[in-house]
Amino acid sequence: MGARAQYVVVENGTWQRYYSHWAANRVADDLLPGPAAATRCFRANREIDEWLDDVWCEGAALVDHDRRTLLWFASPDSWADHLAARAVLARTWPGWDVRFAHDGMGDLTQHLDLGRELTRAPGWFETFEAAGFAHTEYSEPHSVASLRLPDGSVRAWGSDWEPVEHLAGGLGLIDHLAASPVTPALTDMPYGGVHFDPRARTVSLWAVQTVAGIHDWPLPGWEDWTLDFRGDDHTLQAGLLPADFPFPRPSLAAALRRLGDGLGTPPPDNGPLLARAAAAAGPEGTTPVVTPAALVPHEPADPTPAELAVLRTVITALVAEAEESLP
Repeated sequence: MGARAQYVVVENGTWQRYYSHWAANRVADDLLPGPAAATRCFRANREIDEWLDDVWCEGAALVDHDRRTLLWFASPDSWADHLAARAVLARTWPGWDVRFAHDGMGDLTQHLDLGRELTRAPGWFETFEAAGFAHTEYSEPHSVASLRLPDGSVRAWGSDWEPVEHLAGGLGLIDHLAASPVTPALTDMPYGGVHFDPRARTVSLWAVQTVAGIHDWPLPGWEDWTLDFRGDDHTLQAGLLPADFPFPRPSLAAALRRLGDGLGTPPPDNGPLLARAAAAAGPEGTTPVVTPAALVPHEPADPTPAELAVLRTVITALVAEAEESLP
């Protein structure tokens, strides 16, 4: 139970790890005020001497003061929220190399020269036999899969799979895609997309979430294919989609305003939730137990008045720029 986050602070040639049981959905919020505020926030939480793995760690950040590098990941509420956070961080961390850690914990451990496999068990990337293609009557598909057909045209489908799951299905998925029925038009931006070009033997992938293993190419079953990993840049696939299946254009200004409205909002009090969980009747002969770490609240970023003023100024400027760019 919880939304576990891990933090790493590198300074003066040494690094320390910290942990929060409830902070995975607040990683971006704690980073927004800049490196000094983020570092204070991380150090205010519990120092630990182990690594979380890609299963249990749902958000993380590494702040390297020596190399002025920030690596971070978290699951965004939407495509626009991810882009809004990226835009703010680009200005509140001036002079820093700010990167989204698409390989999850692998990017953080690799940065420390510990290798990408440190937090991954052997055989962690599970492939499966593609027996069909997962799509439903959705309103917001998780991703978009597109395919260049033999006649040169491109078809696209909304998908309930995460982008990397399309690769785990192997080459057999391509035939299933080609035979799949039309899916509803998009009503919101997905979290990622994958495009297959069998003639060029190239697969392109983008995502605003982690894509663990993306740097281990070729993944099983794709040995003779080239990967074009686009980070969170969706524009290549946008240019390939058929005219009747375009990406929507959510309001970046609205997402930026949500960030501004949330400044200073404390984390939710999980005490009542935990009390109800502990009081609930379990199967006969069992006693509910609350994980001790769940009782420790997250210590959020507490920016100084000057840091908060800079952050508000940045968000206001970005909102104005986003509104000016509207057609």
